[in-house]
Amino acid sequence: MTDPQVGILMLSLFIIIVLLGFPIAFTLMAMGVGFGYYAYAGPNQLDNIFDNRVFSLLVQKTFEVTSSDVLTAVPLFLFMGYLVERSNILDRLFHSIQVAAKNVPGSLAVATLITCALFATATGIVGAVVTLMGLLAFPAMLRAGYNTSLAAGVVCAGGCLGILIPPSILLIVYSAAAGVSAVKLYAAAIFPGFLLAGLYVVYVIILATIKPQWTPKLPREMTEVPLGKVLWALLTSFLPLAGLILAVLGAILFGLATPSEAAAIGALGSIILAAAYRQLTFERIKEAVYLTARATAMVCYLFIGSWIFSASFSYLGGHSVVEHFILSLNLSPIEFLILTQIIIFLLGWPLEWSEIVIIFVPIFLPLLKAFEIDPLFFGILVALNIQTSFNTPPMAMAAYYLKGVAPPHVKLTEIFSGSLPFVGLVFLSMVTVYVFPEIVMWLPDYLYTPR
Repeated sequence: MTDPQVGILMLSLFIIIVLLGFPIAFTLMAMGVGFGYYAYAGPNQLDNIFDNRVFSLLVQKTFEVTSSDVLTAVPLFLFMGYLVERSNILDRLFHSIQVAAKNVPGSLAVATLITCALFATATGIVGAVVTLMGLLAFPAMLRAGYNTSLAAGVVCAGGCLGILIPPSILLIVYSAAAGVSAVKLYAAAIFPGFLLAGLYVVYVIILATIKPQWTPKLPREMTEVPLGKVLWALLTSFLPLAGLILAVLGAILFGLATPSEAAAIGALGSIILAAAYRQLTFERIKEAVYLTARATAMVCYLFIGSWIFSASFSYLGGHSVVEHFILSLNLSPIEFLILTQIIIFLLGWPLEWSEIVIIFVPIFLPLLKAFEIDPLFFGILVALNIQTSFNTPPMAMAAYYLKGVAPPHVKLTEIFSGSLPFVGLVFLSMVTVYVFPEIVMWLPDYLYTPR
């Protein structure tokens, strides 16, 4: 076999092994070192079996990952999210938005989406947001007589918004993988994030208007709240969390702090917020630190494994084979984008977003220049696309998160059917972004292009 054929064999074996259920990070490292040992073997390799450059490469990549300034933001944003999640402000936030939106058709569903968007922005952790809203908003909608599928779709779709809306962990990881400015990515993601959240809200309002029996109005005793109490509820629940998020994003977007420094501000702000709500305990901090360390270790091991795998794959000529194959298809830029987004959409069934962004997206990145596609624009399309992986059967993780906390009578098929219309809205947002690329590019160009 030629070296490029060995590289393609390496990629094929990796996909098969992952589908069999082996841990992805350690599979990447094992295959990267194994095939890399073959790729970097010298003429006298058998005389000294440990004298192989792949071991030096592994040490070098490990050092690069653990000392990366960009990736420093990951544990800080995760800590911020986990501590905010454990501050028990979601109940108060949901109630205040629900009462404030009482005159809007489908007010409970709209309040759920707004709460999800705000809370997902603060945490960026899909499983946590879907689970918490599944315990709080989903039963409330069922008690109010809402259609089960609609209620489930609202919770699942809303809980995934943190994947796209800054400060998104995915965008930080993509920034490190693609060598793109995380600050520009955050600026580019703001309008698409609002666009997607807005489409969700508009869809719910239209559906509530067409089928009012799916979204019954709340009893008067639940909505007859004096204006002063509504304002006080918003002041004590919505504004503090929104203020924390705006402070973090503002510091990043206006150049007052790097993403890592802003993440540190956010982590400190989450501690102050938890203390203000009298929820700051040693146990909560301990749990947040543990969950942060676990998630950070997963991301770091994925990066180490991905880079050693990618280095061996490229050295064997695997990247060249993929690149030549795609270029030989004579695709237009839009056809290339459609092909890559279909592949990412399909990969979202068996894989988490972190594996897709760290392992497979870098395969396409060298081709962007040939098709004259801005990696910033491509990254936002990927972030939008990965929304679908959480809500598309059969491996819709958001649906399984919700099923785990839903009442026993709620069927998984009902959750799936409720999520699919929101998947369609994600595709609509991707088409809109492609037709009007200014939605992505205007803000970073305005803020960071020298004049």
